[in-house]
Amino acid sequence: MLLRDNVYDALRSAILTCELPPGQELREQDLAAQYAVSRSPVRDALLRLEGERLVTVLPRQGYRVNAVSAADARDIFGLRLVIEPACAAAAASSADNTRTLDTFRGFTGNASDFIDYNRDFHAALAILSGNARMAAVARDLVDQSDRLVRVSLLVLGDRQRDRLVAEHETIIDAIQAGDATRAETAARDHVADARTRVLAGLNNKREVTP
Repeated sequence: MLLRDNVYDALRSAILTCELPPGQELREQDLAAQYAVSRSPVRDALLRLEGERLVTVLPRQGYRVNAVSAADARDIFGLRLVIEPACAAAAASSADNTRTLDTFRGFTGNASDFIDYNRDFHAALAILSGNARMAAVARDLVDQSDRLVRVSLLVLGDRQRDRLVAEHETIIDAIQAGDATRAETAARDHVADARTRVLAGLNNKREVTP
């Protein structure tokens, strides 16, 4: 049996990874049976997810997983453009444990592996900022970007992966050199490019499918 917070975490992960795809209808009783809990923690989890704009309540019907909208993508990337360059600059200024970023140089794997690699890189960058509150916000935004990354990869294809990894390495080089200004600029350019790719993808695809 899952605990209340575990139900929320499980549902949120299923939505962000598109295991529960956009547009899918959800019912409390079905989810309660799936997670072997009562309907109360399921209802609480769904209401929290509604607050995050990941689900919509359907009166007298249940819930629906929200589509990935261009407006939501702009909101998420707008915040990332503020937070992530600041994380990169702080990481470069601290110069603590920056060699851990070497694990993100190069990439081999499939599309699903790349989603994990990308998330882990941005999470590591947030942690290296040394600012726990800023890192928490950055990691939440990266989590919510998972579905947006899937849009980019689905529409633009595998050829983008090498480019994205190269952008990561540019950020890593600047951080390890202790150049806060260059790290901040590289991170801002990286997020801005990602925003352009994702919004282009959303113009061709109204929602993400797994």
